[in-house]
Amino acid sequence: MADKQAFFDHIIEGYKTKGDAIVMGAAMVNGETITDALVKIPLKTMNRHGLIAGATGTGKTKTLQVLAENLSEQGVPVLLMDMKGDLSGIAMPSPGHAKIDERHEKIGIPFEAKKFPVEILTLSEQEGVRMRATVSEFGPVLLSRILDLTETQSGIVAVIFKYCDDNKLPLLDLKDFKKMLNYVTEEGKEEIQKEYGRMSTSSTGSILRKIIEIEQQGGDLFFGEKSFDTDDLLRTDKNGMGYINILRLTDIQDKPKLFSTFMLSLLAEIYATFPEQGDSGRPELVIFIDEAHLIFNEASDALLDQIESIVKLIRSKGVGLYFVTQNPTDVPDAVLGQLGLKIQHALRAFTAKDRKAIKLTAENYPISKYYKTDEALTSMGIGEAMISALNEKGIPTPLAVTLLRAPMSRMDVLEDSELKSLIASSKMVKKYNDIVDRESAYEMLNKKIQIAELEEAKEKAKKEKEAAEKATTKKSSRRSSGRQTQNPWIKTLTSPTVIRSVLGILGKMMR
Repeated sequence: MADKQAFFDHIIEGYKTKGDAIVMGAAMVNGETITDALVKIPLKTMNRHGLIAGATGTGKTKTLQVLAENLSEQGVPVLLMDMKGDLSGIAMPSPGHAKIDERHEKIGIPFEAKKFPVEILTLSEQEGVRMRATVSEFGPVLLSRILDLTETQSGIVAVIFKYCDDNKLPLLDLKDFKKMLNYVTEEGKEEIQKEYGRMSTSSTGSILRKIIEIEQQGGDLFFGEKSFDTDDLLRTDKNGMGYINILRLTDIQDKPKLFSTFMLSLLAEIYATFPEQGDSGRPELVIFIDEAHLIFNEASDALLDQIESIVKLIRSKGVGLYFVTQNPTDVPDAVLGQLGLKIQHALRAFTAKDRKAIKLTAENYPISKYYKTDEALTSMGIGEAMISALNEKGIPTPLAVTLLRAPMSRMDVLEDSELKSLIASSKMVKKYNDIVDRESAYEMLNKKIQIAELEEAKEKAKKEKEAAEKATTKKSSRRSSGRQTQNPWIKTLTSPTVIRSVLGILGKMMR
């Protein structure tokens, strides 16, 4: 009992907060839940990023759901990357269950069923608010890093953007950019070379192939207008609850290039447009990236550098990033070191490699006299997790194996009719789902090429006409000259001298 009381005091003191906080559940020791030993995460530290990890089926998605609900309840908007398609139920209240009541009785907090304001977003042709961005918004540096271009190829991309800026050619979608790649090495080759230098067709060909790779993964749907305004992620409803924006990604799990392209562009746009927050006491937006390994496994070194840079900087904008994956080793060390909150569900050791990964994972957590971390990692049940957070002073809290609270909303997907009703009532769908295809680089360059071809045809016709007229004049001159040559006696007989001679002879004869 004394040990249990000491542990209770240890948790209460370690998770003591003065401001708003999110209650995750109650701490456990030796497999027993210590009622009222509440594990809390200060709201002000939720922009310090985090990790939710664990083997399949251990409860990662439900933990994500609990965090999103509690953030929304405190007026903080959330963006969820829904890879598996099982988060839409947040829009409906939980039906409740006896096991949920039993769990909450152990924790020491009442259970309340509740629904939350939800917006359904999409990158593809699935139903929902369409999220798009223009090529111009990416800029040459970010686009080059996404495409993993060489220094020479990146230079060509920079020149293309400069040429388009100088000539007021909007780069909106991928067909605009592909048209520019063809133009700089074909119709506009001389113009570009004169102003910006020579460009290799092999380099532009390599860039084009990488653009086509993104296009084949659905990038042609993502690039274009109307561009999504990131401020629309910050909405709250009439009750002051933050909107939970659920991005449906079930159809792009096999398209990691598109996913990483979208994620990087979104984070870059947020960083560029959100104001500095300082120490505001609460995050402005929290983003949960499910199946985070899809970003990191397919990312080039340049792309990883960009992600690491944004992770370090974006928290100053009041934005928290939370990576959800099976194993912490899926996340690069440089990013992992930036994560203030770690929620670790159970790991499974089936192989020697698994056991090594567990020992490595255990070393990422604070040392505790109450737990053998590597053993705890394999012995936790479903809905239990090891938590290490930051307190309000930025100091790591005590390690706590926690019996997690249940989600307040439905732990299942919406029915088709419910989903359609939710989307039909959305004002954002009306704002973003009309297709816009205004005149841009593709159309403008085609016109420019057509005008140039017309001028060239006119000039060619003019030269041909002049040549024909010149040939006709020469022919007429030759004919005139020919006639004079064929009748030499006419000129002689009609000369004044001959006429006078003839007249003189005729006069003498008449005498």
